[in-house]
Amino acid sequence: MCGIVGYIGSKDSTSVLIDGLSKLEYRGYDSAGVAVMEGDRINMMKTKGRLADLVKKMKDEGAPKGHCGIGHTRWATHGEPSDVNSHPHGNANVCIVHNGIIENYLQLKNKLIEKGYQFESETDTETVAKLLDYYYHGDPFEAIQKVVTKVRGSYALGVIFRDFPERIYAVRKDSPLIVGVGEGENFIASDIPAILKYTRQYYLLEENEIALLTKEKVELFDLDGEPIEKELMVANWDIEAAEKGGYPHFMLKEIHEQPTAFSNTVSPRITDGLPDLSSAQLAPEMLKDVEKIHIVACGTAMHAGLVGKTTIEKLVRVPVDVDIASEFRYRNPILGKNDLVVIISQSGETADTLAALRLAKQAGNKTVAIVNVVGSSIAREADSVIYTWAGPEIAVASTKAYYVQISVMYLLALSMALAKGTLSEEEVRTYIKELQGIPALAESVLKNAENCQYYASQFQNAEDLFFIGRGMDYALSMEGSLKLKEISYIHSEAYAAGELKHGTISLITDNTPVIAVSTQRKLYEKMIGNIKEVKARGAKVLLVCHQNAPEAHDLAEYVIELPSVSDIFMPLLTIIPLQLFAYYTSVLRGCDVDKPRNLAKSVTVE
Repeated sequence: MCGIVGYIGSKDSTSVLIDGLSKLEYRGYDSAGVAVMEGDRINMMKTKGRLADLVKKMKDEGAPKGHCGIGHTRWATHGEPSDVNSHPHGNANVCIVHNGIIENYLQLKNKLIEKGYQFESETDTETVAKLLDYYYHGDPFEAIQKVVTKVRGSYALGVIFRDFPERIYAVRKDSPLIVGVGEGENFIASDIPAILKYTRQYYLLEENEIALLTKEKVELFDLDGEPIEKELMVANWDIEAAEKGGYPHFMLKEIHEQPTAFSNTVSPRITDGLPDLSSAQLAPEMLKDVEKIHIVACGTAMHAGLVGKTTIEKLVRVPVDVDIASEFRYRNPILGKNDLVVIISQSGETADTLAALRLAKQAGNKTVAIVNVVGSSIAREADSVIYTWAGPEIAVASTKAYYVQISVMYLLALSMALAKGTLSEEEVRTYIKELQGIPALAESVLKNAENCQYYASQFQNAEDLFFIGRGMDYALSMEGSLKLKEISYIHSEAYAAGELKHGTISLITDNTPVIAVSTQRKLYEKMIGNIKEVKARGAKVLLVCHQNAPEAHDLAEYVIELPSVSDIFMPLLTIIPLQLFAYYTSVLRGCDVDKPRNLAKSVTVE
């Protein structure tokens, strides 16, 4: 959510800023802007809309020229998307870009108004810019120190001062920010893809560490001004990994990357045919003592948790609660001393999920993070971390991140089952062997993508659509429905099929589209009844089922048959056609697949 890029060096900073911001477009935004040191003044240019609108404005009015600058793509929180609410914010003396939310901005704003300051925007960010100006008396570091002690909330700030045209300052709390280190040039950015073209070396800023960048060096300080020595990290992504690789959209590329992502996540964690989570400090002794599990996540990651819940309860016989992070943190959850809290987040920066992690740690519970981004806030703060190693996921709608999250849930479930003795070693080996065969089966499903494209063409004009399923298929239906609604804008809902007669079936009329997900063999007969219920009321049904499912082609107008594996692993095959269906529906409707409206990749505010 929102993107920050800063550059100081010998290149044209505007070009570098625009290029870096373009690599962060996947985060979601509705306005863009830059501020560049141009001689002895700060030249700001910003606009509502996309980066393309900013570039056009620069062509029409002249682009800022200089070698030091900061840039931003904004996702509106305080104040509607507009030119004036766009970042950067500041005046002739100081200019900032900001990710996060300042919770006490109204109190600070009122005090500044009393001091004679006038405000143009509706943003909380302008308050920080004005506060910096108020405290600035020739020493940028001192001004920043004072500001961060006054503001309350989350922030990642990039700051330039007119009096110091060859410096960029940066500081963060709760919102992610990295400092890229190049040769004769240095950078700040919200995420690694923004700087990969220029350098792979970077520092991760910790809470309230202040970075001072010149073109020759990077210095890091704590709030007291004491120098900090820290590890220089190296990004293991290459530029091509963050590009489309010949696919028309990142989302389609990432769907097709799922078999490889699965192998990258699972294979290194299998030793001698058994799951091995020792690298995550999850010893069998610790897993054996767990009495209950709380899985906490948001959105797609929460849906991965639902698959994990069913798997763990089936194989381990330990109760599992799955909570939406924003609900968990405010409902005063009951946490037993031997409860394990599992936190799932692609970015590792999701604000509600991070707060839930901190709540669990405060309660004294053991925490395990399942994240993709190495060194992210959740990864650093959890007791144990299992990295999913999926590589960059650029499309806003998550696909391969979800895929590897449920893959990790299988490894965790099998490790616990082995530790607690609910499965024998031989049984676990059998499951692991089947799990290792998933990539080949997933590839075979992907080869039938054209079928999904055809089915999407039959449903593309729907305004309302329903998914139904039972057990794991209900969890998959929830994710399939979310994918469809977030990128195609079709109103879509998922229901437990057994609940249809308790109210929802009143919505089924002639030609109502229904996607019936039925891959769990023990529940298939029950699903036959549910499908007939909606068919009797005129529904047009697309059935997703296992191969040779009885009556399949008599039950539904359209059928997607999947290779057969154990019911417990069917989600790894089932989700692929649901993702493809959503993707092709979005394309056919002319939607912006990779950057759906109003959404952001990394939700770093509540």
